[in-house]
Amino acid sequence: MGNTQKKPHARSNGGGTAGPHADTHQAGRNKGGSGEKYRVHQHGQEKGLANGGSSAHQDAGRQEADDKGHLDAPAGNLPPGLARLKNEGNRLFKNGQFGDALGKYTQAIGGFTEAGVDSPDDLSILYSNRAACYLKDGNSGDCITDCTRALELQPFCLKPLLRRAMAYESLERYRQAYVDYKTVLQIDSGVQAAHDSVNRITRVLLEQDGPEWREKLPEIPLVPLSAQQHRREQPPSAAVAQARAERAAQDAARKAEARFTVLKSEGNDFVKKGRYEEATGKYSECLKLKPDECAIYTNRALCHVKMERFAEAKQDCDTALALEPTNKKAFYRRALANKGLKDYLACCTDLQEVLRLDPAVQEAEQELKDVTVLLRDSLAAGSPGKPSRSVPSAEVEGDETAEAPRTEQDHSSGPQSELNLLTNPSSAYEFSQALNIARLNGNTAACAELLRHVTPETLPSYVSNQLDGQSLGFIMQAVDEHLIEKDPSLVYQHLTHLHTAERFPVVLMLLDKDERRQMTQLFEHLSAVQSKDFSKNDVQNLANKYI
Repeated sequence: MGNTQKKPHARSNGGGTAGPHADTHQAGRNKGGSGEKYRVHQHGQEKGLANGGSSAHQDAGRQEADDKGHLDAPAGNLPPGLARLKNEGNRLFKNGQFGDALGKYTQAIGGFTEAGVDSPDDLSILYSNRAACYLKDGNSGDCITDCTRALELQPFCLKPLLRRAMAYESLERYRQAYVDYKTVLQIDSGVQAAHDSVNRITRVLLEQDGPEWREKLPEIPLVPLSAQQHRREQPPSAAVAQARAERAAQDAARKAEARFTVLKSEGNDFVKKGRYEEATGKYSECLKLKPDECAIYTNRALCHVKMERFAEAKQDCDTALALEPTNKKAFYRRALANKGLKDYLACCTDLQEVLRLDPAVQEAEQELKDVTVLLRDSLAAGSPGKPSRSVPSAEVEGDETAEAPRTEQDHSSGPQSELNLLTNPSSAYEFSQALNIARLNGNTAACAELLRHVTPETLPSYVSNQLDGQSLGFIMQAVDEHLIEKDPSLVYQHLTHLHTAERFPVVLMLLDKDERRQMTQLFEHLSAVQSKDFSKNDVQNLANKYI
């Protein structure tokens, strides 16, 4: 097999090679290659004798008889001798004998011109088949040459285009491979291998050539409708249809997840601004996308409590507890709803459950004392009792492990407390509060000062579930305006860690044009900085994570 594989590399002007070219003449004189048939027969005889029985010899004879009809089958407009060579090559290729198959195709190509056959399509197929052998043998250069010849004879033929693309990719000639794969998809958009390769090569080119990688590509040819029509008329195979359906389902799921994240973030922002009606609308839209998301029910229940819609709040908490029976936030907010409904007994029961789950929730303990008094008074007087004191509810978080609400005193500590919070955050909660204060006041200098007191390694955990497009854009603006000149190394370290935050990929997709421009400007300024801690190339590699 090794000798046969080496022969085709010495090409003649006719596109064949010397050794196989001579064999083609012999095949013609033997009327369809009977000499080749004889050699196969002899090989079968030797195998039978080696196994020590006439049975093997008879089996080989029967196999030869079965193969004869297949090998002598017509092949396009090729004369019988060349058709047989092609069929033999196909059989050998199917059996994994790529070197032997390559020899047969080479003989057929060499004899094509001499036979005076006028069939460019058949010659194109022979070149394409030989290219497949070269590809299997790891000879990508000759594979590209044969595919190009095949495409000159039969433009926009799918198989040689796909094989040439694979050969280009194996040689790391990614731009040419990308063009061929995209051409394949114009002919047949159902070729999953081409889709996968385009996605893979896109990432390579983006890393290799940067954001302007498309401008460095060769021109992608426009496939005529006539070449596409043949593919359209053929219904996709079951495997292709399934792959398309799976891809469509994945795309729909990604879009739904991104939309859910946006709506939830908008709802949380409305709550922080006291706009509970608008927040309720956002949470209701979230539930259309994810009807089993417990956190959304507890968040919407908070809004209902704030607007004194206690029955609706109780209903949302009931649903949340059906999904998560040990959710203390749902118990606490249902207690507030029951208090508003003046069902003090049910309120006490829910508060006791909160304290059973977490005895450290001081607000629940104090509320239980107050409601116990109300319950006693109502029982003694036979009336519902005095109006209940409004108790502030928990901050809205997507994380259901958040603690119960802070007291009113915690939220009214004054400007000095806010200043301390901005400069010395000791937890993710304090960081998010400080960031919100700075953002609501448009104070980018305060945001920069906040980042100066946060270690870069903790930044991803501090932003975690609070990260959204506005927060990310505000951080970028603050860093660019106030921190990059004072401490560029700290900026580089923050950016190195920030993109590892859990929600970062989703937030990045949702940035608007202005926020992306701000991000690009920041990396341009950072790239211009001379620093011993990072190079311009380091900044470019980091920018690829953001832009």
